[in-house]
Amino acid sequence: MIFRTAVEHAKKHPGLIPQFFFICLGMGGASLYLIRLAKGPHVTWNKTNNPEPWNKLDPTYQYKLVAITTDYPNLKKEGPDF
Repeated sequence: MIFRTAVEHAKKHPGLIPQFFFICLGMGGASLYLIRLAKGPHVTWNKTNNPEPWNKLDPTYQYKLVAITTDYPNLKKEGPDF
């Protein structure tokens, strides 16, 4: 019903077609980004099978932390090498 109304408005006012296109493009991109975030290794959906998934990450895993002035390749490690 909403789609049919949008098509009718687009036929009456052709200037709305780009607006509908970019709204749909933005909603689709936002949905895909949320799905990508929900499938990350730091998200747990099943707490009984894998309660702490971050413990299984590689020590070289790049966490989503940002420090502009830190030189990460030359950073001294505070823990032992495994």
